[in-house]
Amino acid sequence: MKSESQAPGKIILSGEYAVVFGYPGIAVPSPQYLRVTFEKLTNREDILIDWPQISEDALWQTYAQRIISLCEQKSEKSTGILSIHSDIPLGKGMGSSTALVIAICRCLLGQECEIDARAIEDSVNPGNSGIDFAVIWKDKPLRFQKGIAPDPTQLRTDFLKCGSLIDTGKANESTPDLVAWVNERSKESQIEEALREIGECTNRLLAGEDPLAVFRDHHRCQVALGVVPSEVQTLIAGIEARGGAAKVLGAGGRTGGGGMVLALEPSE
Repeated sequence: MKSESQAPGKIILSGEYAVVFGYPGIAVPSPQYLRVTFEKLTNREDILIDWPQISEDALWQTYAQRIISLCEQKSEKSTGILSIHSDIPLGKGMGSSTALVIAICRCLLGQECEIDARAIEDSVNPGNSGIDFAVIWKDKPLRFQKGIAPDPTQLRTDFLKCGSLIDTGKANESTPDLVAWVNERSKESQIEEALREIGECTNRLLAGEDPLAVFRDHHRCQVALGVVPSEVQTLIAGIEARGGAAKVLGAGGRTGGGGMVLALEPSE
């Protein structure tokens, strides 16, 4: 007996970090998906994870196993083989960790497991804002703000046809560590202003302002937060010099890479 599920990644157009502090953000599902298949077998005593992509990454193996263990606390114990494949870049700001939570939960707990999946997400990704879970679960563009039901947005995304994703490498810091670091400094005037301006970038996009102008300002706010490594800043400066704009997706990084960057060109 087999069950299958999938979940998209996410692209935050505006709102990184600011959504944690109650400002609005906009996210859209990515065209990349993470897919999970569970084959129930009675001749096993546990669930074997079959995920060749992370064969040399013990952290992802441990993370997937923890999700499975939390699922088993909410349902009858199952045994078999859980096969995973991700088109979403792993650990680079496009929601791969949340997509894995949702896809595994749907496979083991059923398609209508939103409450349980949300609880597991909060357990394995402490301090998350909720924007990743909302857009990945619903698989549609959303305006997100803490304390308010996620609102499907009619924002035109034609400008993404002139966009590209650039892999700048993994950050040396984890997302929870970066969120905690920004939170520790959130009362500093420079940080408060950057968070407010990021929230305003969301409103500007929704009002129909030129995404190139909004992205440039959003990027400068992320730099002010300290989550855009110097080499990524150089890359984005080059894109802007050609008339384009770009921003780090997700948590970014302090050192190492900045994860995925979404770059927009002035024409296709």
